[in-house]
Amino acid sequence: MAPKLSLRHMGMYVWDLALMSRFYQEVLGFVVTDQGAVRGHEVVFLSRDPHSHHQLVMETGRPPGRGSGYGLQQISFWVASLDDLRAMQQLVQARSDVTRLQAVDHGNSWSLYFWDPEDNRIEVYMDTPWHVEQPYLEPLDLGASDDEIVATTRGHVEGKPGWMPMGEWQAQMNEKIARLHQH
Repeated sequence: MAPKLSLRHMGMYVWDLALMSRFYQEVLGFVVTDQGAVRGHEVVFLSRDPHSHHQLVMETGRPPGRGSGYGLQQISFWVASLDDLRAMQQLVQARSDVTRLQAVDHGNSWSLYFWDPEDNRIEVYMDTPWHVEQPYLEPLDLGASDDEIVATTRGHVEGKPGWMPMGEWQAQMNEKIARLHQH
């Protein structure tokens, strides 16, 4: 049985990252939290919530064509603990209709990615106590103890660009969002 999951963010592939990012900022009130390159694509992370690094991630690389299935990049669910991530890993490893299982340390989250039977990417993740500029990807060993995972991540991210305690980053985001909505 799956652990308790909360839907937290969506990802979409786009043709014009600047246009789409600007649209979601101007029309829906999102704030850019980070941007960069990953897997040969440009990405931008957007949020309206100081407790969520991103509620929406946009990535270049959308294939030509329109209609359902052309824009979805990922569906992301939050869990409360590393044990929940481990339980999810065991659940999907036992299935023959799940592919491309990958555990990733994002510095600000620990994530488990996998593809469903129709090739949609699913992410199950939990937050770390830190923020670090995104995108950031390192392998994650869910076989390690909680203490080992925390120490490994902290050792990798402390001092990296944008590194700070998550509470400090959330306070900065709250100020950005408040300023945006004052205008």
